[in-house]
Amino acid sequence: MNERLMEFLLRHEVTRLSGVKKQVYEFIVNEEDFLASKADTVDQFMRLLVKHSPPRLAARHFNLPYGEIIRFMNEIEAELNERLEERCKKVKWLDCTEKDQAEFSEYHRKLYLFVN
Repeated sequence: MNERLMEFLLRHEVTRLSGVKKQVYEFIVNEEDFLASKADTVDQFMRLLVKHSPPRLAARHFNLPYGEIIRFMNEIEAELNERLEERCKKVKWLDCTEKDQAEFSEYHRKLYLFVN
């Protein structure tokens, strides 16, 4: 399936998480994204993840044991994966590329998709 569509569906499912689940998930993912932005290579990113462990930061931030954060994050990710699988079964692609193509020059030709 289209990577952008999957990202969109994931972001949408994250917004539907309950309060604490959403807070923990977003905290960890935001920390990972921050570390990724600081890294120039995959190896450097991995070292930053070990050095500045987002789950450890989350455990301190939410005042929960590290093991509980890991378990909770695994539970959240399993829930999100389940929801995504269900959404992917329901997604219907409509290729509207050829609709109204006469109005566009060859240079401006675009791909139109409607996702329901």
